[in-house]
Amino acid sequence: MKKILLETSFSKIYMIIMVIITLLILGGYFSYAMFTVTKEKENAISIVTGNLTYKLLVDDKETNTLTVPSNSRKDFIVTLSNPNNRVGRFNFYYEGSLPEGVDIGYIEKEGVNTPPSSTGINLEKVDTTGSSNTYIVRVSNTTESEISIELGVSVGLDYNDLELPDNGHLLRKITSTGTVKEVIEDDIMNRLNYEDSEQIFVTGSNPNNYIWYSGKLWRVVSIDTSDNSVKLVTQWNISTISYDDNSSAFDGSYMEEWLNDTSVDGFLYNLREPEKFIKMDSKWNASQMSDTSKPPSEEEGGTIVEDAVGLLNAYEYNMSGNSNGYLRSKFYFYTLTPYSSSGIYYVPDYGSIINIAVNNSSSGIRPAINLQSEIEIVSGDGSENNPYILEGDNDINLSGTLLNTRYSGEYITFGTGENNLYRIVSHETEGLTKITSAEPLKENSTFKTISFGDSVYYSSANTIGSFLNGEYLTNGEYLTNDQVNMIENDTTWYLGTVANGQNYKLAKYIDTSMSEYATSTKAIVGLLRLGELMSGQFDAGNSNTSYWLITPYNFQLLRYVIQNGNIYQSSIASNQYQSFKPTLNLKSNVIITSGDGTKENPFAIELG
Repeated sequence: MKKILLETSFSKIYMIIMVIITLLILGGYFSYAMFTVTKEKENAISIVTGNLTYKLLVDDKETNTLTVPSNSRKDFIVTLSNPNNRVGRFNFYYEGSLPEGVDIGYIEKEGVNTPPSSTGINLEKVDTTGSSNTYIVRVSNTTESEISIELGVSVGLDYNDLELPDNGHLLRKITSTGTVKEVIEDDIMNRLNYEDSEQIFVTGSNPNNYIWYSGKLWRVVSIDTSDNSVKLVTQWNISTISYDDNSSAFDGSYMEEWLNDTSVDGFLYNLREPEKFIKMDSKWNASQMSDTSKPPSEEEGGTIVEDAVGLLNAYEYNMSGNSNGYLRSKFYFYTLTPYSSSGIYYVPDYGSIINIAVNNSSSGIRPAINLQSEIEIVSGDGSENNPYILEGDNDINLSGTLLNTRYSGEYITFGTGENNLYRIVSHETEGLTKITSAEPLKENSTFKTISFGDSVYYSSANTIGSFLNGEYLTNGEYLTNDQVNMIENDTTWYLGTVANGQNYKLAKYIDTSMSEYATSTKAIVGLLRLGELMSGQFDAGNSNTSYWLITPYNFQLLRYVIQNGNIYQSSIASNQYQSFKPTLNLKSNVIITSGDGTKENPFAIELG
């Protein structure tokens, strides 16, 4: 009997042991299954981990591939979701190594998530708050070929830390805010050149170096290694004047005066809080040069000039890429560099530097400044349509603000149809805001042309003045009644004559002391004068047409800005037809109702 009982007990123990072993084997199998990863379907991802899966969307498409063309940058919206009925742990990475010239990272921005660390992050169960994360992933490709990057995801139980696979790499944070230096240096598309020990240059045909400051679009040119200040130059010609009468020296030239003019019409005066943003004691190397491919030397007969505003010298332009670089604008503009005692280097429409006698013509001006090292970028991605915005110049909620407190260059919704965009010129008359059409007036998608009249002196009675103060105001094709009511009816238009090699101040004053005004006329609508802000050529793709100025060359010759950015003259007897940019003053009680003054979001305005 005892023997039978022992055999029975042994059998029970044996069965229990076998059950335990079986459970352990099955547990191991399911545990292994919980971490088995497979890919299913072309260009789609599904990870099978027992009952755990995930969903990955790239720009709302189910894929794990990021494809970017050559020499370009692209931002992707990547959404990682937990489609399971229980909490899971997820990790997110890119697979394999990056080719040289390719960069990937994430942008930290309000409203999007930061990718997890290597141990992963928990996502709540499907259809609950926290079941998905959204990231902005930026890929930059400076190579000559299209590239594709594969994304990977690991999934596990919510209480287990994850590990990156051997070929997995976490995304780095790409700096989209911080000092201008930091942001510019962090973008591989800017192709920085470190060969010069004094300046780090941005190069390439189209880097992401656009900055919107004080109503103007600028490009970052270089970083000063001594103090981390950042040199900017305007994207377009802000105005056009003669460089000087007979000397190519920047110091004491008309050009230096114009750039640093602190009168109400001056460039420096119309910059926003320059003491806050720019180095007021910047050093400008205006040395004469025989070889513009090398840094300029004072020993060649030039000098270092201390000013708030200057121009790029010929060497700096060449370092940007010369005729193939991003500074080529298809318009003529001056550099800072003399090639002789009476000649200056300038850039023509085809981009390769040439030289000209300083008093032979009036060419375009692209002012340059140096931003202080601590100035920070607060938004934007550096592209033309979304330029970087500087802290302190990022005004919001401007509704109710008087327009006469805003800055030269800012955009306004004004006019009708295809002529509905204007820009602030200045506040020449206290309380008023002078504006001009952003591009010459159009009619049926073609630039409208008109003869000036039988006199070089503008008036509301000559041909162009009669149109601007008559049909332009009254026929409803160009302005609404509400807009006409915003216009000041009594504006003075100065008619001083300025020949090549003469000071720009003579367009408004009888002499350079600015003690008395030149001859003038009264009219509601007029034209820009020589040397006035916003009288240069902008946007070669849209406004590349010649247009009249109000300033005569002399009592027989008219002045107009030609397609390549220079100013030419024509005889009144020739009866030429040119395009034109209506210019007018808005009343002191015009207020902003919306917008931020950029081209993409211009101010909407009304009478207050």
